[in-house]
Amino acid sequence: MNLEQVARRAKVSTATVSRVLNNASIVKSTTRARVVKAITELKYHPNLHARHLAGGKSRTIGVIVSNLENPFFFDIYKAVEAGAHARGFEVMMANTDYRSEQLVASVRLMIGRRVAGLAAIVSEMEPALIDELTDSGIPVVFYDVGAPRRNITNIRVNYRRGIEKVIDYLHSLGHRRLGFVGHHALLGPINERMKTVLDAVARIPEIEVRTAADADTLEGGRQATRALLASGFAPTAIICVNDVTAVGALRELRERGIRVPRDVSVTGFDNIKLSEFCYPALTTVHIPRERIGQIICDSLIPKPDQPSAIEHDIVIDPEFVLRESTGPAPIA
Repeated sequence: MNLEQVARRAKVSTATVSRVLNNASIVKSTTRARVVKAITELKYHPNLHARHLAGGKSRTIGVIVSNLENPFFFDIYKAVEAGAHARGFEVMMANTDYRSEQLVASVRLMIGRRVAGLAAIVSEMEPALIDELTDSGIPVVFYDVGAPRRNITNIRVNYRRGIEKVIDYLHSLGHRRLGFVGHHALLGPINERMKTVLDAVARIPEIEVRTAADADTLEGGRQATRALLASGFAPTAIICVNDVTAVGALRELRERGIRVPRDVSVTGFDNIKLSEFCYPALTTVHIPRERIGQIICDSLIPKPDQPSAIEHDIVIDPEFVLRESTGPAPIA
């Protein structure tokens, strides 16, 4: 099915069909209704990519994330999608599962599709790929990756400050033996989070910390907690890199008969919805995913009254959220 067949069925020119498809206001309502009816009857699907090439402008933005199994990434995607649709744009999604080769393929696919902008909410970004994106001329937003460059906006979370809030609170409750459950320790930004925990603990000499890491999944959090406990270390509190791994940690502790928070306190990071509904509800650190999605849309799809992009380096200060999974350290 093609544009000419739709035009013949509606008894209009192909230019008129194009105007209807592009939602141009100059088409009379009766003519528009006739074209829409023809499109429906013929089950016509326009070649959006070809239209973008012909018009020189795309109305699609790309979003690449590391792990859709973690609701943190999906929450940001939903916020971006809602904002993009409100401005007449579509969203193309790619999931890398933390694989660098998949990220490269996804980035090049987005460039090849001539997306109007690209948001990379990933942890496996390499400097060479940043350079490739910069050279492409496509507006880009990174989440927590590197310093801002030409055409690139970087949204950074002050992870250090969030972790310090967690550690200071646990220290105030008498905790001196802390475990840290991370994931994908070979990735730079994730490894940096582990280093942040160690640096934050170093401010308080009497605190001892041990670390373990596994996949960024519920099962990964469980396995990392199992490895931490198998090492012979007996933490009074476990700090997790995010809420997903924290829920996995809660499962492992529960199956071992270890009571939370009476025997061991547990904290997460991100404040995804699951953290409110797990048992016990999770003490965590709030990252505003809707705000991040809005910043991405404002950077990649400026509103008519906002012709210039927003600032290129945006730092978010996370908020500590106290719930039932933390309590005083057990008396030895």
